Amino acid sequence: MPQGQPSVVPEDGLTTRQRRNRPLVVVHTGIGKGKSTAAFGLALRAWNQGWPIGVFQFVKSAKWKVGEENALKVLGASGEGGSVDWHKMGEGWSWVQRDEQLDNEDKAREGWEQVKRDLAAETYKLYVLDEFAYPMHWGWVDTDEVIAVLRDRPGTQHVVITGRNAPEKLVDFADLVTDMSKVKHPMDAGQKGQRGIEW
Repeated sequence: MPQGQPSVVPEDGLTTRQRRNRPLVVVHTGIGKGKSTAAFGLALRAWNQGWPIGVFQFVKSAKWKVGEENALKVLGASGEGGSVDWHKMGEGWSWVQRDEQLDNEDKAREGWEQVKRDLAAETYKLYVLDEFAYPMHWGWVDTDEVIAVLRDRPGTQHVVITGRNAPEKLVDFADLVTDMSKVKHPMDAGQKGQRGIEW
């Protein structure tokens, strides 16, 4: 297993072990493909560690079945790793704002309120807030409040937020940020999304 060596050791008074086990806020943003996929990859690692996992899927249709949902639910029910709860908060595609925007806003706010309750109760060890960057970007959920809640969360809860246009304040606050840049995509050549690749 690789042993990462930090380039700087901060003078924060923490031991190496305390610093290593510090709960993280992770952001996957950018216009490239793979933001949610990477977050669900982390969920697989968390499941293997026996961590309880909460997936909160914002904005994407509640009727849309993503492959990771079925796979993680089966793993969660297997009794071999951590548990997995999957919550769907949205009604429409994250990159299309429909006429039902108000309903989507309400659902996003309700979803955030549930996340806050679960963080306060330390329900999960890993939270995947899928497409949660959109409600902040659109002003449906207040970014300053999100940062304050995450800063003050109890215990050792890790939080992963995905979605394009992650607010700059969130990016500055987060511990780990990856910007997925697009070099090339089949959709640029008119190809629609396909099974096993997009879902």
